[in-house]
Amino acid sequence: MMFKKFMFAVIMMAGLSLGQKAMAQDYNTALGLRAGNSGGVTIKHFLSDAVAFEGLIHSRWRGLMVTGLLEVHRDIPEARGLRWYYGAGAHVGFYNANARRDWGDRNRSYTTVGIDGILGLEYTFVEIPLNLSFDWKPAFDVIGYTEFWADGFALSVRYTF
Repeated sequence: MMFKKFMFAVIMMAGLSLGQKAMAQDYNTALGLRAGNSGGVTIKHFLSDAVAFEGLIHSRWRGLMVTGLLEVHRDIPEARGLRWYYGAGAHVGFYNANARRDWGDRNRSYTTVGIDGILGLEYTFVEIPLNLSFDWKPAFDVIGYTEFWADGFALSVRYTF
């Protein structure tokens, strides 16, 4: 039931964003690195002028996560190249409880599935094919070790094309 509500929210968010005034994006696709509590690789591709899909492959606590996010981007008119964005998505992955001593059974690994949110700010340089973003990506594991993770702050550096 929770997944159905989540998917409904994602579809509504995408529909609302498509109904908004079209905004010019500075790139179609960007590929780069994400650094934070959970670092890895990020790829972002615009599906329309305001909606992008971002895929992450990231590591944390000796594990690996794959995350997909649908993001709605909004221009900040006073600053060329600067946008803010929000969105939601899901993740699947595993981590090793030995990497943390304050939760879980230290004698096992956890396979998790969960939902994610994202709120961020990004700047795309006009002169060079470079994009920087800073975001907060809270996550809630709903299968496996059930936990809310609010510490998902990260800086991403991407090559745009």
